[in-house]
Amino acid sequence: METAEEQLIGPLLLARGTIDRSSALRADGRWLERAWSAPTTRVLVIDNGHTLVRRVADDVQAVLFTPDDAPPGQRYLLGVEDDVAYFAVAAPLPGIPKGDVNGRVTIPMSLLDTPEGEPVAAGLRQVGGLLGDRDAGLLVYAVALEAWHATHEFCPRCGARTDVQAGGHIRVCPRDSSQHFPRVDPAVIMLVRDEHDRCLLARGPQWPEGRLSILAGFVEPGESLEAAVVREVAEEVGVVVANPRYLGSQPWPFPRSLMLGFFAEATTTTITPDTEEIAEAHWYSRQELARALESGELRLPPPVSIARRLIETWYGGELTGDW
Repeated sequence: METAEEQLIGPLLLARGTIDRSSALRADGRWLERAWSAPTTRVLVIDNGHTLVRRVADDVQAVLFTPDDAPPGQRYLLGVEDDVAYFAVAAPLPGIPKGDVNGRVTIPMSLLDTPEGEPVAAGLRQVGGLLGDRDAGLLVYAVALEAWHATHEFCPRCGARTDVQAGGHIRVCPRDSSQHFPRVDPAVIMLVRDEHDRCLLARGPQWPEGRLSILAGFVEPGESLEAAVVREVAEEVGVVVANPRYLGSQPWPFPRSLMLGFFAEATTTTITPDTEEIAEAHWYSRQELARALESGELRLPPPVSIARRLIETWYGGELTGDW
């Protein structure tokens, strides 16, 4: 029988979605053209990981366009729901000055304070947890496809520019006919506990002081997920762990990771950080963590991350103190 600690507390906010991805329709060129011409079709515009969102009463919604109103750009079929086809288009956001999504136009601290219905440019980290299930799933999907296409324009075998096919899910080399598919890079993320049920939190050198999280790292070729957990913890902080237990997964398309969450048990507790990867690492009891969050000494990853869900699952409830 599973214990409570083996079930994540709270939803994985970037793992939501309601549409049928409709993979069987991607190769049907005539259906794709008909769907693009249909007045019921809706289009999410994606620009360097940003889209337009707006407040509707107390909800936050993605701004969706008809095909006629959407700007020209590369199209990706996202799927179908209730006979409505959903596409993404990679293009500058309508109404936003060119380049502003790269830093000058950002979502206000609280979108709920903006005028109702006013479009605002926002990224997935900012609004992924505020959108409903359908819109969150559409945005995660679109961000991931846009990032892959932006870095895979050329064939890795011969260097020829590839053609986009299958509704944006394949790139084909016209010279050697090789097919290339969107990449997903598996990464393990693990909450390490010691025999006293303390949690190990760490800070990367690039992070400001006070921002701590759990350990994570990419799976290497020929490696199992469990072996990656053991290796990454040993490499990053010198702690030996055993019994990795999987709890859940969440896409993290920055640009193409899939985060696979684990608990692991520490069999040693001496911390020896790899200074290139870790600036500091500490053990925290639940009481110590609560005090550090209350004082403002420590900040945790936001609820949109699987790291936050793993920490709260260990803690036994919701926590405050977001980055």
